Amino acid sequence: MPADRLHLVRHGEVHNPGRVLYGRLPGFGLSSDGRRMARQAAEYVQGLERPIGQLVCSPLQRARESAEPFAELFEIDPSVDERVIEPTNVFEGRRMNRAMANPVNWLHLRKPDLPSWGEPYAQVVERMDAAMRDAWKSTESGDAVIVSHQLPIWITHLAITGGRLRHNPTQRRCALSSITSVELGEDGTWTEVAYVEPASLSGAVDVGAV
Repeated sequence: MPADRLHLVRHGEVHNPGRVLYGRLPGFGLSSDGRRMARQAAEYVQGLERPIGQLVCSPLQRARESAEPFAELFEIDPSVDERVIEPTNVFEGRRMNRAMANPVNWLHLRKPDLPSWGEPYAQVVERMDAAMRDAWKSTESGDAVIVSHQLPIWITHLAITGGRLRHNPTQRRCALSSITSVELGEDGTWTEVAYVEPASLSGAVDVGAV
């Protein structure tokens, strides 16, 4: 039997005192508040009283740490899937306001539909969809959880709901430790069934997402 529902969970707040775009850079783990947020997300899913049959996470530190409370509460070992990782981005390690002030960097903005500054949106959709379908099919019972990142989750939302992949990054509906829940129909199409923000976001710093 496949999964009953799949929850796309964004990681919690990252310790990022330099406020850089961290992308796939190593060494960016959760802050103390981020760990609290991740715990609140896991407790929310536990409160749904829906068993979790599979837990998948991105290989990046912040995602693996955000998966820890799910592993603890549901007594399940997480598996790492490279396909749900943060996209590549030429601005990794930089503060965006400073990078945009340099005309040399403007060439990276020439094709926002792709986008020209990183991994193509269509490619992100393709790899996320493949990872989601594999998780769905291989879950023997209950729900599946995938802990990922803002852009992969948001672009998946756009693809599922028929939105344009090109978008304003400042207007994404994908808060820290938010949960986007989907189901796969018999016709092979995804349907989004819920979006919640179970973690307290008061004072949260969220400036490093791709």
